[in-house]
Amino acid sequence: MFDSIIEFTAGLITALAQPLGSTALAIVLFTLGVRLLLLPLSVMQARGERVRARLAPRIKELRARYDRDPGRLQRELTALYAEEKTSPLAGCLPGFAQVPVLMVMYRVFASSVIAGQANALLTHGLFGVPLGQQFAGTVAGFGLLSGPTLVFAGLFLLLLAVALVTSRRVRRTMGEEVQPEMLRRLMPLLPFGTLLAAAVLPLAAGIYLLVSTAWTAGEKAVLHRAAPA
Repeated sequence: MFDSIIEFTAGLITALAQPLGSTALAIVLFTLGVRLLLLPLSVMQARGERVRARLAPRIKELRARYDRDPGRLQRELTALYAEEKTSPLAGCLPGFAQVPVLMVMYRVFASSVIAGQANALLTHGLFGVPLGQQFAGTVAGFGLLSGPTLVFAGLFLLLLAVALVTSRRVRRTMGEEVQPEMLRRLMPLLPFGTLLAAAVLPLAAGIYLLVSTAWTAGEKAVLHRAAPA
């Protein structure tokens, strides 16, 4: 089944690339399509965050009351979330949903053979860099100060800019329900994981990450700005 999904995705990107004249642009369009399909989850995420912000005083009160009884605290928090028809994990739904898509994108541009035929997508590139190429292979093949390496450098800089915006928003909106303290310190650092991922994934997957994370940053700004107080 997974091979069928890879074959379908490769065929879809190839079909999109023909009128666009660019496989990189086809990946951008594919990513936008995926994010549109995930929009209902994002709306659910925004609602969940608004509910958790409203519940923050009650959550703080419960933590103070049952600080020495973790089991009772967990039951009370579970009942509170159930009453509001939300969950602490609601904010993670869009991110979880994208993991299999990223895996498929990796396989599409890391497989030399798809459906018993040579993977023609591996011959396509962006500014001279094959879309199936990884950063380490680019540095080894072209050198650290080369045009192809600069393509990855540009990708990393754009991902860094998006990660900074996202990290600041996480720090600003993180609620009292996020415990323990170690997790509160870790969450603002998670957006920078896209840089590590892009450093080991094919260029095509890095493009997907960039478009998807930029969409997420813009989506959160729009959804939360439009949300009622």
